[in-house]
Amino acid sequence: MKILLAALNAKYIHTSLPLRSLKKYAFSYEKYIDTEEYTINNDEKAILEDIFEKNPDVVGFSCYIWNINIIMDIAENLKKVLPDVFIFLGGPEVSFDSEKILENNSFIDAVIRGEGEETFRLLASFFINGKPALEHIDGITFRNEEKITANPPRSDISLDSIPFVYDDVSGLENRIIYYESQRGCPYNCQFCLSSIEGKVRFLSKKRTFSDLDFFIKNRVKQVKFVDRTFNCNKKHAHTIWKYCMENDNGFTNFHMEIEAHILDDSEIDFLKNARRGLFQFEIGVQSTNLQTLSVVKRNCDFETLAHKVKKIHEGKNIHVHLDLIAGLPFEDYSSFAKSFNDVYSLHPEQLQLGFLKLLKGSGLRRDAKKYGIVFDEKAPYEVLYTNEMPYSDMLKLKAVEDIVETYYNSGKTVNTIFFTVTLFPSPFDFFEEFSNYWHEKNYHKFSHNKQELYKIFYEFCLQSNYSKDSINEISDLLKYDYLLSDNLRALYFWLDDDINIKDFKHDFFNNAENVKKYIPHLYSYSPSQLSRICRVSLFKYDVLSYNWDIPSEIKKKDTYVLFDYSNRDIITNHASVFGINKE
Repeated sequence: MKILLAALNAKYIHTSLPLRSLKKYAFSYEKYIDTEEYTINNDEKAILEDIFEKNPDVVGFSCYIWNINIIMDIAENLKKVLPDVFIFLGGPEVSFDSEKILENNSFIDAVIRGEGEETFRLLASFFINGKPALEHIDGITFRNEEKITANPPRSDISLDSIPFVYDDVSGLENRIIYYESQRGCPYNCQFCLSSIEGKVRFLSKKRTFSDLDFFIKNRVKQVKFVDRTFNCNKKHAHTIWKYCMENDNGFTNFHMEIEAHILDDSEIDFLKNARRGLFQFEIGVQSTNLQTLSVVKRNCDFETLAHKVKKIHEGKNIHVHLDLIAGLPFEDYSSFAKSFNDVYSLHPEQLQLGFLKLLKGSGLRRDAKKYGIVFDEKAPYEVLYTNEMPYSDMLKLKAVEDIVETYYNSGKTVNTIFFTVTLFPSPFDFFEEFSNYWHEKNYHKFSHNKQELYKIFYEFCLQSNYSKDSINEISDLLKYDYLLSDNLRALYFWLDDDINIKDFKHDFFNNAENVKKYIPHLYSYSPSQLSRICRVSLFKYDVLSYNWDIPSEIKKKDTYVLFDYSNRDIITNHASVFGINKE
């Protein structure tokens, strides 16, 4: 008997926690169970061929909105080439209409509904031992000849009963490690599935500490908690934050999705003691339209949330990711623009502009007609238009999203953006106008290298008829952003004034006192080595002292900047920078 558990991850860097959890929980049958992780970018025929060659008796697929269409295609053909294989599905995408899935897809034999560990263990026992019978396994919907049977739902299990899923992390060094310390969510957000449970279960403190020790001792690069609202229980969250801080290895980063408005100021002050880069917080704002928030049952006002986010930023040690959702009820284009400007004003490291997905089982999917939401009937069920937001406006926001992702979230031109938006009525106006230019030039149809992206930004600014001083400031800031991200030797002619300081750079790296003063950790390196690891550049403006929170002109002043690429910032990945006193 060979059972194959398969996942199709969204990207190669992702890993499948469900597959590992199912296999570990069914440890008695581990020798019969294999796992395989593909991505949605793999060729479907290649995946089919790989599964066929493994010749499994049973195949289970982990299903989400981003992979369900591909999985169904593969499963249908798999049944053709392996007619006797038993195919079952599990995951959030199939839990809420399992009977319909079996009715419409004769090649699927069963669906695991909801929490899957105990259900899969019993299913494995059925295949290997012939018992218990399928009709005695709670939590499955299965096909029995022509009859489809939905067994009763399964009761919750203790999270501590699920073994820790990672034996080692070899081969996962450059991939995201997913981890959960709780299941469920106490909130009732109408666009989300987690609200259905209405309760939250937690790992014990002892078990959580043991798991965290493994990540810390193995120097895992990033651990991403899949907990829906990490800090819904303040004691649980504080205990984990404190443990991570006290046992910090100086390398591992922990990503959590939190509700900022329920953070106490004392908790934020405590978090300010964390190493820079130890934590990443993802915070769902979704909208700042009060009517919209009321309908989707997001009971938090933006003023409170903004206060909390600003206090987090004061610590200068936590990467903050803020989310917006376009297509929610009662939010038109101008309202969304206001929500965007409100969130942008908080200067998050990431500003995620997403589009509403009408998930199976969610309140908004149930009430879609009530709110005039029209969406694609195929996964990922993305909104097409609403009563307030026509499809044409959705397309405009898609274009804005491209610019936000390419230029802001990449971090490649963030300083230039902070300045340039001050030349527009609002930040959203800047991104909207830039996106219009981007599409008029058909730049969205092609990929662009790093140099080209800076050139396009500069050309956009030139055609915007800014003053000569503003263009010069933008040019200097583009050069600064360019060199913060990459030590690229060839600069565009409108950026490169460094040819005139060739002798200065040579003398700087040959002066031991300079090296000791600015980059002592590189003191043992030769001047030629230093010139490759670092860079000295001349700017016409004082790019280091500009205050992005107070819109103003940049002081015109020759400024020599040292870029150290051996010591990048853990949050921004930018080079370390130092102003050089030429005297």
